[in-house]
Amino acid sequence: MIKKERPILEDLVQEGTSEMEKFQNEVLRPIIKMQHNLLISAFKQYLRKRKVDFTDLPDKKKRSKISSVFKTDNNYKNINLGFIIGHFSSEEFIFYADNSSEINRRILQIVSQRIKDSVLEIA
Repeated sequence: MIKKERPILEDLVQEGTSEMEKFQNEVLRPIIKMQHNLLISAFKQYLRKRKVDFTDLPDKKKRSKISSVFKTDNNYKNINLGFIIGHFSSEEFIFYADNSSEINRRILQIVSQRIKDSVLEIA
């Protein structure tokens, strides 16, 4: 079994950034990067389960389909949130609990963009 460790992303936190931006850059982005392979595998499985032929679509339609999934499928969105939130420490979870709506929005936005940027890994 491979042990995962959060990567350390340099130079993302600047002076004067808000607590939310700091949380996003110090917590969310490293976890999402660490979970990259799982996020891609989960999206591939989603496509297989729904019998979506992604290979023949042009890139623009692929990106549009990814956006559509993240806008409409609450079950899939919740699965992705679980992949990320499950890696929070107790302190991080307390901050999350107080700001869950904003953090959920940020997580889904980053994950959606990451999947769009990795469209070649999906086909």
